[in-house]
Amino acid sequence: MSLRRGLLLLVLLALALLGWQCQRYQRFADTPLAGVGPDASVVVARGDALPAILRHLRAQGVATGTPLYWQLLARQTGAAGHIQAGEYALPAGITPRALLVAMRDGKVLRRRFTIVEGWTFRQLRAALDAVPMLVHRTTGMDDAALMAALGHPGQHPEGRFLPETYAWVRGDSDLDLLRRAHAAMDKALATAWQARASGLPLRSADEALVLASIVEKETGVADERARIAGVFVRRLQAGMRLQTDPTVIYGMGERYAGNIRRADLTTDTPYNTYTRDGLPPTPIAMPGKAALEAATRPATGDALYFVAVGDGSGRHVFSRSLDEHNAAVSAYLQRLRAQRQATAQEAVRR
Repeated sequence: MSLRRGLLLLVLLALALLGWQCQRYQRFADTPLAGVGPDASVVVARGDALPAILRHLRAQGVATGTPLYWQLLARQTGAAGHIQAGEYALPAGITPRALLVAMRDGKVLRRRFTIVEGWTFRQLRAALDAVPMLVHRTTGMDDAALMAALGHPGQHPEGRFLPETYAWVRGDSDLDLLRRAHAAMDKALATAWQARASGLPLRSADEALVLASIVEKETGVADERARIAGVFVRRLQAGMRLQTDPTVIYGMGERYAGNIRRADLTTDTPYNTYTRDGLPPTPIAMPGKAALEAATRPATGDALYFVAVGDGSGRHVFSRSLDEHNAAVSAYLQRLRAQRQATAQEAVRR
């Protein structure tokens, strides 16, 4: 009897120990990892096994706990032998189970890069250069070499990349993002050109892209884009010069210091639409889809001029005649002088 009681006691102790270990394992699997910092992530290289991944985690100060539990959990979740390479987010509250499932399914961290409507290609390149962890393959390339690397040798880069937000993962390069943005612009431009209004004074989709870039730089007010495109279309149809300041600014390049002087309007460049007829030779910025649609489906009307209201709204006054336009310009200048005077008086009071 004493032997049987002893064996029973050992079995009960073993079961109790097993139950305790199971509870510890379950707590480990579903308890948030300790030591995870803000915006943390872990990079799994190709061929990394679970021990290497745990070393990466510990190097970041993450408390990994018992390696055996990780091995058991990897088998339970099906992650053993199926962990995919990539960068994985470590958000606050992530558990070992959730992390292994993400690695099993390849749910890598997807970062985002936004091309802003109205950016020039120079601004786009500067923004890409400033993105950490993106592979920078275009460093040292001039624009011509970059376009050749994208598979478009001889094409001017301005306006050729669609303003949108693009997701990317660790290991992607600036060329990868540019290639996707270029393809997106080609598709958006083709769609807009195919749906264009009849009778436009535009000979090609490329000319529509140029006009769209001017519209993009002239206004950020959504309901004005088609109206402004309509003004430019009517001016082209009438043989009038576009006389739009953004093209002059673009043609000035690094000489532009924030203001246009009268001398700048009369200094001829390929982009000065005060001195040259028709459209400039290339786009002057990256137009968004709304600007493309406005350029290819402009609003009808009889306005041939527009000028800023000058009240801070970003809106414009549209005029049919030069006399009306001159009156609108005079009103704008009066508001501008009044604002400057008020600003000066406020500065004195302070």
